Amino acid sequence: MKTVPIKSTSQVVEKEWVSFPGGELQAPRPTVLCPTCRTKVQTSAAMPADGSNHPLCFACYRASIERERALKAAGELNTASEARFQSMLPFEPVNRSRLARLQSERAVSRIAARSGAGQYVDKRRQAQIAARRILERIVIGLRQRNATSAERDRVLANATHAAELQLPEAWLPFVVSR
Repeated sequence: MKTVPIKSTSQVVEKEWVSFPGGELQAPRPTVLCPTCRTKVQTSAAMPADGSNHPLCFACYRASIERERALKAAGELNTASEARFQSMLPFEPVNRSRLARLQSERAVSRIAARSGAGQYVDKRRQAQIAARRILERIVIGLRQRNATSAERDRVLANATHAAELQLPEAWLPFVVSR
């Protein structure tokens, strides 16, 4: 078995530390740019993308620190804590008298909707759903029988024609989708 030497490369990135204006202090390269530096980078095509030509702005340094703090706080946040749910409680108590009044008004409006012509609305909807399900059962039966394409088209055309003859025209969009 032949052995191949493995080259080890350094994981240290050159110029990882950048200097502040004046050159006396250095800090890690920022991961976030302040708005001023961001506009400078966007407008200046001569500056390299890594920002190695310009010194570190203190606002960028602060923005990087704030970003790291926010990420650390987000990682430590217990989203299922009782304190978090307590802060999400309603700000004011439920107005029980108003709630009872609204419930009674809703009950009266439901009774009024079921009287007269409204009593047939739910029956019509249920009939449309039943017709749609029957057509779906026909399609499922054709798939289970492994019907040919021509047979499938013929059976579906006949079922659609029967629906057109038996159902009101206004129902067809709800029962047969073309």
